[in-house]
Amino acid sequence: MKTLLWAAGGTGFTFAMTTLGSAVVFFFRDQMRMGIQKIFLGFAAGVMIAASIWSLLIPAIEEAVSMDMIGWVPAAGGFILGIAFLMGLDSLLPHLHPNSGQKEGMSASWRRTSLLVLAVTLHNIPEGMAVGLSFALAAQHTGNPALYAAAMALAIGIGIQNFPEGAAISLPLRQEGLSTRRAFAVGSLTGIVEPIFGILTVLAAGGIQPLMPWLLSFAAGAMMYVVVEELIPEAHLGEHSNVGTLGVMSGFLIMMILDVALG
Repeated sequence: MKTLLWAAGGTGFTFAMTTLGSAVVFFFRDQMRMGIQKIFLGFAAGVMIAASIWSLLIPAIEEAVSMDMIGWVPAAGGFILGIAFLMGLDSLLPHLHPNSGQKEGMSASWRRTSLLVLAVTLHNIPEGMAVGLSFALAAQHTGNPALYAAAMALAIGIGIQNFPEGAAISLPLRQEGLSTRRAFAVGSLTGIVEPIFGILTVLAAGGIQPLMPWLLSFAAGAMMYVVVEELIPEAHLGEHSNVGTLGVMSGFLIMMILDVALG
């Protein structure tokens, strides 16, 4: 129960940051400037890359070794499964990314707003899993307070990058014709999958402890798929893509510092 409360608190924070970012629609009715959007997308990518390495893959290898497994086997296997999972969702579920006129996934006659919401919601799934699993790992090693600190660092890092993510969905929804309140509400709800999937993965990890290295690397693979498939390409659209590159470096640096300093 304590583990679930920690996971609910961590993913609840990331969800709250998405909600706070979505509230930007009350103050800015126009679309976010492309340069700022590139920085935010790059920052999110940098945070997720660092989190995948320090908060997920390295703990997965260490956990596997402590269970007398070959460290790289569950790390590599879970990583591949995470990529396959997100790739499958990306291929099957119809969605549309902001600033893109090309629909992805299976053909569907859904409204643009629904497709935009699905795109962001899909990418929030691995973030919720990552935070939930970090707290689950800490709960399995109650004598190591550094793991709780590392889990909190991950929640803070994901929460920081969720703020611009919330704005990046609520503002386009307002441009699509939704009322300000509805754009805020829908933008906020895209983050609800984080506590849902965070708690679900905690329950799975708690039931079968040997799965923990696989689940940690699974979340890492899913996050890296989002980074490589969507965030970095979108952060480098058009000319002067160095702002997107600086965003990636800044996000990576901040998440690395959070993880190492607090962990």
